[in-house]
Amino acid sequence: MFVKKTRSLALVAIISSQVIAASPVVGPEHTRNLRTLEMAPMLFEYHRQTTGSDRQFFTYPRRDAEFRKHFVETESNAILYYDNANGVGIAGHGFDDDSVRAPRIGIATSVVGGIDYRGGEALGDTIWPGIDGGIYLRGFADSVEFVLDARIYDEGHSAAKPKSWDREFLEVQKEENNSGVEYTSYARYRTHLSFNYDWFRLDFGRDVMHWGPGYYNNLTLNQFSLPFNSMSVDLRFGPLRVFSFYGDLRIYGSMSDKNKDETRNLFGHRYELAFGNATVGISELTVLYNNMKPWLFVPTVPLFMEKGNYSESSNNGSLAMDFNYRLFNKVRIYTEFFLDDMESPISLVKNDNIEAKWAWMAGLQAGHDFYIKGKKLEVGTVAEYARVEPYVYTHFVKNTAQMAHLGYPLGNQGGPNSQTIDWNVFAQFDGHIFASLRNTWFWKGTDYGSAVNDTTPRHNHMKIHKKFLDGAKMQYSLTPAFAYEGQYVSFMGEVTLIDDRKVYLRAGFKW
Repeated sequence: MFVKKTRSLALVAIISSQVIAASPVVGPEHTRNLRTLEMAPMLFEYHRQTTGSDRQFFTYPRRDAEFRKHFVETESNAILYYDNANGVGIAGHGFDDDSVRAPRIGIATSVVGGIDYRGGEALGDTIWPGIDGGIYLRGFADSVEFVLDARIYDEGHSAAKPKSWDREFLEVQKEENNSGVEYTSYARYRTHLSFNYDWFRLDFGRDVMHWGPGYYNNLTLNQFSLPFNSMSVDLRFGPLRVFSFYGDLRIYGSMSDKNKDETRNLFGHRYELAFGNATVGISELTVLYNNMKPWLFVPTVPLFMEKGNYSESSNNGSLAMDFNYRLFNKVRIYTEFFLDDMESPISLVKNDNIEAKWAWMAGLQAGHDFYIKGKKLEVGTVAEYARVEPYVYTHFVKNTAQMAHLGYPLGNQGGPNSQTIDWNVFAQFDGHIFASLRNTWFWKGTDYGSAVNDTTPRHNHMKIHKKFLDGAKMQYSLTPAFAYEGQYVSFMGEVTLIDDRKVYLRAGFKW
């Protein structure tokens, strides 16, 4: 009797915490656009890695193995629903539990949108109203899974020259006589189309990649960078995971004609070995400028070796190693070391000139789950430190093989010559109510070598001295956040106080 009751409570907790309109992909945060009913889904993915007992892998996006199992439960309330086992669902009326059968083909479509208020001290603009609307499509057919979130945005801006909140393309529509701004508009989407076969997964998509055990400050690929189109292959061999991908990057703004003649392509491999409560990861990237080499997609090709076969000015590579260890299913400690360039190990020890381009991150995450009348309360904290040396992510000539997309780093968002301390305390109740308080201490250098487009000499014998954070002032910001997720509607709000002040308030719906 006790066992049955325990299982029932666990089942209730799992189902009640299911997010309405899920996805076949566990993906990174959508912090600047395409926000839906979910608040910080990746934060709680990492929380479950901390409090769970399964092997820990830190390569995202990746497949959500639970998506099909709960498809009828979570998706049958969509405005349009069909699966081959249960037929067509009627919006607002799911299937009776006794009649539900596991489908082989399923598709669900929702209308999604919202209205928000955004503004920021650094942006120098206030966006009100920001209105978006579109379609959220997800489903599967045999070995194929897919998801699409596509929306059109229309915004009002207070600034004479409107700026993009999410750092992507923003189209400004003016009146015929150019007397003023009439409105701003743009479209955004993220998508995945995947083929799955046991240990093999092939994925085509547009998203952001996030590699490593850190949440805020990963150094190789970071979830807070900008999305790009990609093709990837994900291989699982027991405790070993091998991930290889190609990414189509942009140097200039989306509408620039320069993108026709100048190309920037990204190849990356990640190898993870998870044993017990430990995970060791190795990540390598190669950025190519006007020098496409499809061979680099092969996951057994060591990129840090292969790059030596191409012209030095047309490629830029990096190598990183990270380690994560879980203690008592309550705490994770982790670190990542990123090497952009070095002349010799001695240059890293001396660390006095731009021969040594490296970064380091370390962090701790703790968490625990409580059950209150069968409903789950997830509580946790994350603390991280990151140091990025001058000239990291840069290259010899600006707008060539920088490790950047649309002018922003692929890795740590502080960029070169920066230091960051993040500490967040968070909680989520029943998968519907979220609250957090984030503290950030940030230092950013102003010397040459502090921006991704600052250039380095082509030959290492030009040993230019570097200064880490010379004269940099500390910026402190405090960000409380709150969100409520209902079955069809949601509200979320974030306010950043003290330095780098900004606000984001949103009311959204998904049906």
